[in-house]
Amino acid sequence: MKRVQTAALAATLLLVAGLVVSMALGFGSGARSDVASAPEEVPDVPAAKAPPGERVRVEVLNAAGIPGLARVATRTLRERGFDVVYFGNARGFSPESTLVIDRVGREETAREVADALEVDRVRSRPDSTLLLEVTVVVGRDWKGAADAARSAADTTTAP
Repeated sequence: MKRVQTAALAATLLLVAGLVVSMALGFGSGARSDVASAPEEVPDVPAAKAPPGERVRVEVLNAAGIPGLARVATRTLRERGFDVVYFGNARGFSPESTLVIDRVGREETAREVADALEVDRVRSRPDSTLLLEVTVVVGRDWKGAADAARSAADTTTAP
């Protein structure tokens, strides 16, 4: 009986170790439908940048349903010095218009993010449960949407 328990424990430990290693290597991230394997181009937008010496944590949510859209916006923001801590798909937002949301009561910080993406709509909706300063909800109207759509089409037609 003790041998069976030892074997079961060893098998369980191996399974857990395998899962941990696969997640560490990124194989367990299949839940994000927004993450595509093909590289997208960063859209040509002005060089608005994050304030020097200030960490601005941002989440980017794809509300348009265009594969890779949040990733393109994330790259754009990171190249301009913003700390994108999460990107993925949005729920419950209009897919047509892009919106930048201030989460900490500092609308000027949200405006800097909006300027980096050439977005006009900025709203203040503080939420102390989020560990970030700004949320970007990317819609079909964002200038980078065409690049992301083109990239998505290229990956579906490529061999």
